[in-house]
Amino acid sequence: MKKQFILFSVLVCNAISLFASNNTADTFDWRGASVYFVITDRFCNGDTTNDINYGRIVDYGTEQLNAATFHGGDFKGMLQKAKEGYFTDLGVDVVWMTDVYEQIHGWMSGSGSINDFPHYGYHGYYPLDYTQIDKNYGTVEEFRALVDTLHAQGIRVMLGANLNNPGYPTLLDAIQYGFAEVGLTPQQAAEHIREWSFDDFFAQRLTWSGWYDRPWIRMPDEHWDENNPLEATVFGMPDFKEESTEMVRIPAFLKRKWKAEGKANDAWVNPSARVLRKDRKATVQKYLVDWIASWVREFGIDGFRCDIVENVHIDSWKALHIACNEALREWRLAHPKDAAAQWKEDFYMMGDFDCASIDYKPEYASAGFGSMVNFYFPKHGDLDGIVYTWQAYADSLNMYTNWHPFSYLNNSYHRDADMSNMIDCATTLLLAPGAVQVFYGDETGRKLSDARFNVDSDQAFRSDMDWSDINENQLQHFQRLGQIRKTYPVIGTGKQHTIDVHTCARYNDNDTVVIRVLPIAGQAICLDNTFAEGAEVVELYTGQKTKVHNGKVVFPYFANNIAIIKLVCSRL
Repeated sequence: MKKQFILFSVLVCNAISLFASNNTADTFDWRGASVYFVITDRFCNGDTTNDINYGRIVDYGTEQLNAATFHGGDFKGMLQKAKEGYFTDLGVDVVWMTDVYEQIHGWMSGSGSINDFPHYGYHGYYPLDYTQIDKNYGTVEEFRALVDTLHAQGIRVMLGANLNNPGYPTLLDAIQYGFAEVGLTPQQAAEHIREWSFDDFFAQRLTWSGWYDRPWIRMPDEHWDENNPLEATVFGMPDFKEESTEMVRIPAFLKRKWKAEGKANDAWVNPSARVLRKDRKATVQKYLVDWIASWVREFGIDGFRCDIVENVHIDSWKALHIACNEALREWRLAHPKDAAAQWKEDFYMMGDFDCASIDYKPEYASAGFGSMVNFYFPKHGDLDGIVYTWQAYADSLNMYTNWHPFSYLNNSYHRDADMSNMIDCATTLLLAPGAVQVFYGDETGRKLSDARFNVDSDQAFRSDMDWSDINENQLQHFQRLGQIRKTYPVIGTGKQHTIDVHTCARYNDNDTVVIRVLPIAGQAICLDNTFAEGAEVVELYTGQKTKVHNGKVVFPYFANNIAIIKLVCSRL
């Protein structure tokens, strides 16, 4: 390491505090954020009175059939956990929750044409109405209380944004909003019909009246290329013409819906979206962007995870980013006493691009994205090779000012991590350069549900959080590393100098830490002149202190295969 780097590390260091509880400065940086991704419906049921809405059925008799029904998680449950300090104890910077928009009321066939279970929009991916909250999650004011509480704790809030498609049309929605004749009562339409074919139903859409019509979505008699991701349907979902320059009217079924609901639905309507419930001289893109940005304007949402970005034109994402930045500025100006109004960073967008790694995507960066989800982060907790992976991530992170890695172990579509080795998996993730995402329950040992026996076994990854079954040792490891990562941002955003296969230094202009994986008790750790001879250092995970001798340090014991070493010194 360079001599000036060593000298700077010695002279400029903070008073040692494992968790820096006395430091109120906001050091947040999206480039090194610790993100907690939660499926709201599966996290915590704080209000059982909102569990059943819109004529939905939540219990079809078995856990396999209930794989994709609404299970009761809501804003009140998340707020309860926030007030208990659950997210702050994890050292979380960002809570990313699934889309809150009202979802389709009926079910879609589970496992595609096999239809072995009824699939509802509990996960937020099947939007029906972008202007109001789904009643299963809670009310506008309950959502506001949750966001405000997280903000007061220094935690940013991220939602999902989808410009590609609305939710599937279902039997129940067709009956409730009169856009298709299905020959069933609402009660019959809510029951799971195993032999029902969505493909056959959707093929009739040219005869429907008042649903999304030709100017809004691609129709089967139009010429379009199914192999072109910008025109293709995803899992048979209707594809918005978000690239169209044609002026459109709001679909008739939404107008009928809003008129029928009247003021009775005020508790769930986003106040900033109410003025957007009327026809304007606007394109499909403009309606969608304005509806989605209204959530930023009303609640001060800090970022969006954008779904299947390669299936949406770049101009649409750029329009969303511009609109959300303007909406966030307006919210900050309107709430000057709110702690979150003092935050200076721009609105954040992260994308889900199929099979993306940490590679820089300049066209998406220019559209406002800061990252794409990294599908290739190692999932097995292999500590022998992780230092070199970290080096690649640190180099990528520090190569660009507008792009960074965003890594995960598990998410709602993949449970690839070695669940028997989550201690080491957590170490590889939470000490990685760039932003990192913890999927709800990774920290507690959340188990799979019986949905694993369905053809679409991915539903089992989204099992309910079981608060009576917590792996305390695993949780404490996530908490410990999360707190250290939050207290020392250099871990997430610093440059890296690799010392050997198990050791590296992270550094920036303000701080330096040395990370050693697989340390051996009583065996010297080479610091490669990172810290000056005789300097006092602390191992952050255990709190042990010692002094540098011959460029090395020795500690009598370690915990969970990790050592994180930092100078102990007084503020100058």
